[in-house]
Amino acid sequence: MKAISLFCSAGIGELRLPKDKIDFVLANELLEKRAKCYSFWYPNTKMLNGDITNPEIKKAIISTAIEKNVKLLLATPPCQGLSTLGKNKVQDDYVNDRRNFLVLEVLDIIDSCDFDYILIENVPKFAEMYFPFEDGFYRLEEILNKKYSSTYNVEVRVLNAKDYGIPQSRPRAITKIYKKGLKWGWPNVQKEITLQQAIGHLPSLEAGQDSGIKWHKAKPEVERLVLAMKHTPQGKSAIQNPIYYPKKADGTRIKGFHNTFKRMVWDQPCPARTTYSGSLSSHNNVHPGHLLPDGTYSDARVLTLLETFIVSSIPENINFPSDATDNFIRTIIGEAIPPKLLEEIINKIGKE
Repeated sequence: MKAISLFCSAGIGELRLPKDKIDFVLANELLEKRAKCYSFWYPNTKMLNGDITNPEIKKAIISTAIEKNVKLLLATPPCQGLSTLGKNKVQDDYVNDRRNFLVLEVLDIIDSCDFDYILIENVPKFAEMYFPFEDGFYRLEEILNKKYSSTYNVEVRVLNAKDYGIPQSRPRAITKIYKKGLKWGWPNVQKEITLQQAIGHLPSLEAGQDSGIKWHKAKPEVERLVLAMKHTPQGKSAIQNPIYYPKKADGTRIKGFHNTFKRMVWDQPCPARTTYSGSLSSHNNVHPGHLLPDGTYSDARVLTLLETFIVSSIPENINFPSDATDNFIRTIIGEAIPPKLLEEIINKIGKE
């Protein structure tokens, strides 16, 4: 089946899709570094690096879809939308600029092509946001049914990656649009995989250490923050420590929420990996650690890239372009649907 990927970023989500079944003939991404990474992994896919609101870019997408008889459209537009519908001048300006609602660009492409299957994927709140359409404001599901209910089935669900063989709690809003008369079921729920099962076999590391295993190298950390985490057990935040709490350079206490400077838990899936997974101070980012004989806890650090790959269902032997930094890698993982979740969804095409 020929396919097109819009707002493709670096293509993390597509890493596990069967190349003998799905052939992405074209991809579109605005940011050059992400587009180059996509082409690094998928050199046979034509990359359109540019703004989808540009008429020439959109025309090229549509002409390729028609010429190649593309039947699957995958789109992950940014989650801009309106969560409330107050009336003020600033919001009026926002509403009147169609560039703020990029999912509407996808509808133009659907209107001009003959797709059998369309998948729009995003964060859960995307399903509840409102978009300007015709005479008012509607959720995306309502817009899709207004436009396509005579031709397509429209189904929206929030799926959590932890329910589909991925050791990470990561909900995603999945919108399936498929022609009436065709089949596209939902994936079957699988048993949860804990952090212990997923990464418990890897060598323990302290901040700055390198295990010698590909991608299993711990980021260096500020020593005063490491000290606070050494006195923090799994499932707890160092913010709550009475003595060894996170401190600024001047020694004053860092204030934060209960899920910052917080260790994960071994017997649960990993918390969602965000674009800030490389920061001790961001949410639920610290390795669970092990109790040591002196009463402190090991692994006062964020997950290594290898551990991040594993909990995100990314192949452990993956390669990246030579200029890909730790921050870039974590950012594109934090933006993407876990590859196994996308694989499970796509594998149900043609099935109940």
